[in-house]
Amino acid sequence: MKSILNGVRVLDFGRFIAAPLCGSFLADLGADVVRIEPPEGADDRYLMSTTEKGDTEGGSYLQCNRGKRSLTLDTTTTEGREVANRLIAQADVVLVSSPPKVLAKLGLDYETLKSIKPDIIVTAVSAFSPDSADANRGGYDGIGQSMSGAMHITGFPGQPCRAAVSYVDYSTGISCAYGTLAALMHRMKTGEGTLVQANLLSTAMTMMAPIYAEEATGVRQRVATGNRSPIAGPSDLFATRDGWVLIQVIGEGMFKRWTALVDRPELLDDPRFASDQLRGDNGETLSAIMAQWCAPLTTEECLTKLEQARLPAGRIYTAEEVIAPESGLRDTYFDEIDFPGIDTTLPIPKLPASLSMTEGATTGRAPVLGEHNAAVLSDYAFSEEEIAALRAQRLI
Repeated sequence: MKSILNGVRVLDFGRFIAAPLCGSFLADLGADVVRIEPPEGADDRYLMSTTEKGDTEGGSYLQCNRGKRSLTLDTTTTEGREVANRLIAQADVVLVSSPPKVLAKLGLDYETLKSIKPDIIVTAVSAFSPDSADANRGGYDGIGQSMSGAMHITGFPGQPCRAAVSYVDYSTGISCAYGTLAALMHRMKTGEGTLVQANLLSTAMTMMAPIYAEEATGVRQRVATGNRSPIAGPSDLFATRDGWVLIQVIGEGMFKRWTALVDRPELLDDPRFASDQLRGDNGETLSAIMAQWCAPLTTEECLTKLEQARLPAGRIYTAEEVIAPESGLRDTYFDEIDFPGIDTTLPIPKLPASLSMTEGATTGRAPVLGEHNAAVLSDYAFSEEEIAALRAQRLI
């Protein structure tokens, strides 16, 4: 069975997470994705090192560039730009991740690329909306978290807190992937190219939308509540005799079952807990009851009893525990990838959405720097003599 994007050519000039992640999803669906970076390698290649010396590709690169081919190319020179333009003229999609002024300077803005290939699809990631006053400012995931208001309500009162994982970057990458797929469908129907734009702050604000609605209506002003949910309860993190569990009780049915579990049926008639929102508002009381229930039990005992009561709960894992064989998670949620210079196989999360009608699986490891120079250029109709000349000029 062929993957759905077989035959689609993607040139990835993106860096770090969002744009490269989009490219990796397209590769998982069968596209030929070529990562293009300087001959000396880009800054994001060694981020989050996987070896003690830090001289091997990092964890972020290995995930966000899986299944791609690598082409090194010095695009700062006139000759290098000419090579890039020849590639673009034969591509379907170009991925970029810089502010608009930088893209224009590099010749990677939509108008320039459209003049080279009229039906090109350009997927562009930036930190801020291109229609905003901040359009040409740079930024990373944390900027989206901070400026969206998310950090203000994360953590504990008086101490804003950044999420440990780059959820803004990753969510932007997913948005780019679906936007690119929509653009490909549009081109199939009309023959027209498209500029797909995504930015980190918009992504972060999308996730904050219900909280903005509360603020706009004056109904509620959110504050940081630690691990406790402000919209239902008990929904919090609780210490067991040998670890931690997270429990989330939402809805009348679950709350009724929870009161039976902790032997507190009188709470059903308590006006403080008459709805999910009231249970969130008065969640400290419910969390105290649940904390007392969990404390003498082991994590396994807690989870067993909660499962029997049909209440959602999960143990708190470390990253080490997640990928350990005994968790049972690695076989289900990860593909195993080998990479040169790393002595063990690497667990790379599978494509988050699977399709029954196509393969849609991780297609292979991330490439070593310049690994596919000759093969890519040959596929894009460069002769052996031209490839040799580019090597001699140190353009690749």
